[in-house]
Amino acid sequence: MFAQNLIIPSVLLVAGHLTAAELKYPEARKESVTDVYHGTEVKDPYRWLEDDNSAETKAWVSAENKVTDGFIKTIPQRDEIHARLKKLWNYERIGLPYEEGGKWFYSKNSGLQNQAVLYVADTLDGEPRVLLDPNTMSKDGTVALAQSRPSEDGRLLAYATSGGGSDWLEIRVRDIATGKDLEDHLKWVKFSGMSWAKDNSGFYYSRYDAPKEGAALTQKNEFQKLYFHKLGDPQEKDTLIYERKDQPQWGIGGGVTEDGRYLIIHLSQGSDTKNRVFYKSLETPDAEVVQLLPDGDADYGFLGNNGSVFYFKTDLDAPRFRVIAIDTKNPDRKEWKEIIPQTAEPLDDVSKVGGKLIATYMKDAKSRVVRFDADGKNPKELELPGIGTVGGFGGEEKDTSVFYSHTSFTNPGAIYQLDLAGGGSKLWKKPEVGFEGGAYVTEQVFFESKDGTKVPMFIVRKKDAPMDGSNRTLLYGYGGFQINMLPGFSVARAVWLERGGILVVVNLRGGGEYGTEWHEAGKISKKQNVFDDFIGAAETLIKKGYTKSANLAIQGGSNGGLLVGACMTQRPELFGAALPAVGVMDMLRFQKFTIGWAWQAEYGSSDKAKDFPLLHKYSPYHALKPETRYPATLVSTADHDDRVVPAHSFKFAARLQEYQAKDGPPVLIRIETSAGHGAGTSLTKVMDRTADEWAFLEAALPGK
Repeated sequence: MFAQNLIIPSVLLVAGHLTAAELKYPEARKESVTDVYHGTEVKDPYRWLEDDNSAETKAWVSAENKVTDGFIKTIPQRDEIHARLKKLWNYERIGLPYEEGGKWFYSKNSGLQNQAVLYVADTLDGEPRVLLDPNTMSKDGTVALAQSRPSEDGRLLAYATSGGGSDWLEIRVRDIATGKDLEDHLKWVKFSGMSWAKDNSGFYYSRYDAPKEGAALTQKNEFQKLYFHKLGDPQEKDTLIYERKDQPQWGIGGGVTEDGRYLIIHLSQGSDTKNRVFYKSLETPDAEVVQLLPDGDADYGFLGNNGSVFYFKTDLDAPRFRVIAIDTKNPDRKEWKEIIPQTAEPLDDVSKVGGKLIATYMKDAKSRVVRFDADGKNPKELELPGIGTVGGFGGEEKDTSVFYSHTSFTNPGAIYQLDLAGGGSKLWKKPEVGFEGGAYVTEQVFFESKDGTKVPMFIVRKKDAPMDGSNRTLLYGYGGFQINMLPGFSVARAVWLERGGILVVVNLRGGGEYGTEWHEAGKISKKQNVFDDFIGAAETLIKKGYTKSANLAIQGGSNGGLLVGACMTQRPELFGAALPAVGVMDMLRFQKFTIGWAWQAEYGSSDKAKDFPLLHKYSPYHALKPETRYPATLVSTADHDDRVVPAHSFKFAARLQEYQAKDGPPVLIRIETSAGHGAGTSLTKVMDRTADEWAFLEAALPGK
């Protein structure tokens, strides 16, 4: 039986004194399931929650949402928070513009639209018209435009949409002049780009075989294939360009070089940053695929070509990355040329555009940009508007200027146009937001982790915030997959700051803020370093008086959800609240669902005897202990998450509710419908979720 009613006495809502004693959680059946891993028995009583299609699981989900909704509704400030989110989010947001075929394209959200709209104009500052509005594709705003690519002649637009938050994409083609779609319709596309042939006759894309009926959101994604779609043909006639029947876990993607001479084939294996690069001549019919970089010994990012010379950003013999050139007519490694050498600062991104190389470096997780000539000579640093994060600089060799954005934690930033010849920048668009960023200060603090490693974190607070431990503080981290946590503006975080909260973002090991070595120091057997860094950040904030344990909340999503789950189970007394979102919570079975197998390069695998003890020790689902007082917790997931399947959060929440101490605070789960891992989530759902989270934290953390 599932609890249908929730009675919460008002005493439970006294800030900082929440207790779960009178909460009636839905009953979750326990079954006798035991697995044996390398001689060790491991019980999995909530295995049945892995079947998201079963009536029993759906009933449990419904009952849990009723409990959570009922609880959140009793928090008086929830509606006030939501109203402020809605007001602050209501400002015009424009994406970076780009030109193709004499037309200009950019996305724009007028303010409260669920999805951004794609516009086209005849000139950069000309009157735009709507080219594609995903808000018209569903009643609830849950269809998102995942990507789009105009043909070189500016006549057609290939675009991909996702529905309900799923990673699965459907590709269609739109006539730009008429705004009408052609008959082309491609399905079962995932983790794929779209690259037009030089003659605009069609495009290259990647897909998987259709999954079994009813298994689209859980079945393993293997044997990706690269195809060419000729316009007007049904998908079953698409030409298979490359596949590897001997490599089920290889991801295969393709892109046409700007001159149209080559198809660059990028081959990856899961989350391993090391990859392979092949190419195929498009000037010779039936040309063979050439295995240019077949060893998988480094990260090779293709930047562009000058004829037969290919340029790559790579960490080969350079953990902080460099740029090299390979002449495909003489590809022997001894003939490779270094164009931009490695420096003390990690090279985050490089654009080959307008006869220049635009290099973005990270200096202690802050952006620095240098413009080079095409041969890597004559470096000139770009003067930026301030400390923050830049993005953009994409373009083609014919371009004379490029666009980039600059943002920080308290400034939504702006879009600038960079003159490639002279190096000067001018403002193109700047949003107007009703947030007074000048009232806040951003500090960068370095602390020593458990093993003595210096780790940086950004602390954003009101200038007059007291240093007496009374501040509600949100500590955010990720720490994995070489992903960088850089300064950036967020309306959700702005509202948290406005309400007196402190925001802290930590640059944990496992990320890429200091290059490949920083990433390597936080994966597989060294994953505990990531958790130690996060715990070290929390202890430093408490020691320095920013906050205290009762006022400290931790937050993270996906791999960051794992981070939160691991830290709250290792040090439950250190935190007042926890917000683990779409987390990888069962580290023994993650590889059995959708794209989970791809993360073994990051985590290892329970199938390996050497990895199992490490994974079993920190796996959040397995690390929970009976009658332990865990912090107030709001787990969140979504029913269409086919990246980290919701079973992770389902099982973790069920066991957390079973094991929470009787005098402990509430531990709840919020399960979003018609949403996925995060990308493309409608603004309405984002505002609802954020209001619930901030209200939960304000009720859980006492503050002053």
